[in-house]
Amino acid sequence: MTIGEPPIDIFDDDFHEAVAPRNYEKPDWFDEEAYLSANPDVLVSVGAAEFASAYHHYILHGREERRPLHGSSPDRRNCLIRQRRGDDRPQKAELRSSVEVAMMSPRGGLMVVGWVDDMSVALDWVKLSGNGWHMTLTPNRLARFRRTDVEAALGAVGVHSFGFFAFAYAAEPLGDMDTCTVTLGLADAREVVKELSLRRVSEIELRNTALGYVSDSEFFGNRQVEAVRLLRGPVGTTIVKHNRDISQDIVRGAHVERFGPRDRKLRGSLVVCLYGKPEYLFLQNALFAGGHGIEDYEMVYVSNSPEMAEKLMKDMRTATQIYNLPQTLVLLPGNAGFGAANNVAVNHAVSDRILIVNPDVFPRDADWASKHTQIVTDRPKAETDLFGVPLYYDDGTLMHGGMYFEYDVGLSGDAAAMTGCRMVRVEHYGKGAPAWSDEFTRSRPVPAVTGAFISISRAWYEKLGGFTEDFVFGHYEDADLCLKSIAAGVAPWIHDIRLWHLEGKGSTRLPVHEGGSYVNRGIFSERWDAVISAGLEGRRPSHPLLNPDASLKPTVAGKPNHSTKPATRTRSSLLFPKAAKGNPA
Repeated sequence: MTIGEPPIDIFDDDFHEAVAPRNYEKPDWFDEEAYLSANPDVLVSVGAAEFASAYHHYILHGREERRPLHGSSPDRRNCLIRQRRGDDRPQKAELRSSVEVAMMSPRGGLMVVGWVDDMSVALDWVKLSGNGWHMTLTPNRLARFRRTDVEAALGAVGVHSFGFFAFAYAAEPLGDMDTCTVTLGLADAREVVKELSLRRVSEIELRNTALGYVSDSEFFGNRQVEAVRLLRGPVGTTIVKHNRDISQDIVRGAHVERFGPRDRKLRGSLVVCLYGKPEYLFLQNALFAGGHGIEDYEMVYVSNSPEMAEKLMKDMRTATQIYNLPQTLVLLPGNAGFGAANNVAVNHAVSDRILIVNPDVFPRDADWASKHTQIVTDRPKAETDLFGVPLYYDDGTLMHGGMYFEYDVGLSGDAAAMTGCRMVRVEHYGKGAPAWSDEFTRSRPVPAVTGAFISISRAWYEKLGGFTEDFVFGHYEDADLCLKSIAAGVAPWIHDIRLWHLEGKGSTRLPVHEGGSYVNRGIFSERWDAVISAGLEGRRPSHPLLNPDASLKPTVAGKPNHSTKPATRTRSSLLFPKAAKGNPA
């Protein structure tokens, strides 16, 4: 017997009195064998004569306990089944759907793209099956998006996301195969099975395809809000895990070359991550080399663009002959992302002071290096463990005087409800302020500093675990590092060493990077929301570590230490310029 729904609402409070026969005679719609199969403990009880039949148990206990009426795949999840009164046979409409592509990577990454008409009854699960394996995904592991072509073909009216893609990662090979089976299951027990040719792709192609769908898909609401919302759950977590394994594979293949003199102890290592634009290596050498005190520093470049390797080798050899700076070149066989690339580069730096520098950052103060050395030597350790510096646009206005955190609350909607999606936004103090605005350039603690220039003691960098490598490509690693530092008891500082920053000019940005940014904003917001809310929100956060007069006692588990009451802050006589919206550094 094909299982449908019982001829009445089985959760109707009047069910027992209205329709339950006193002798527990089984009605036509009740399948005895299916109920016992779905409830093995009842089978034992009936066999022990504790109940006259499966229906007897159902009337006395099963209905109230909401026991399943029929056996279901062990891969299915809770499913409420209802049926109209008087239906003796299930009435199920054809499931209109299509699965358009299925991809698999060597390490068991899987991606399936398609659409399903589940306006009336929700898609309950998607099962991916191959040679000797299967994986069943629940709805929260599917990314749903708008398909205007499907809307037009179905004549659909209303707000509904017909499109979906499933992204799964087994982290192990799934064997050689040319086809796979995709089964779509709805909450009313309808299923449709699709046999597809399997497209074999590399790990990087699979990741980039998923991120491309994230960045290019249409939504009914704001794209960034909807994308961040769906990526804050298991879909984003799976992409992050897959990407992290890709990054680790890449950094294991690093090749290192050293150039220049190695005859003195160095005070600092400038670590620069290159991507897509090799010309900045020679340009930075030329502009940094002439400054007083630079002889105490080395340059460490790490390249996320393997196609640039030959040119970088040639340029570094030439730059070393001209400027005589000690230099190291770390060549990676792929794009490991900002965090992983900088971490491997730091491993090859030789000094105890790490300076993370963007390739499009150049000295405005000719004696920046000696100023940096003096600050590290003379100021208290708590003010120099991690600090940033003012950065300026090419027109002389301030680009960066520290960073702070605000919230965006976007609306996410479907046919059922509108919900708020709370997302952290990173802003820059003093963005666009005139050069003389010392309000933003004076030495002081701040919630975060930009990754365009971070000076950090090697010991503190290592204690914090370096940059978090969960972020895809690059975005939010700098703010994440600063929040890890605050959680460990040390606030980031700003000290007045002035540099130029040609913001956004130092690397190539591709459409797939936008998808990575959505993933990263979701990760960052999820990870740090509670900590930021507890004293780190806004231009004037109340966290004790950000008050210069507060005790610099460590905090516990990222929570502010309130043992010292923050001093009262007075409003500056300078107007704070309106924060400009834009991407974090």
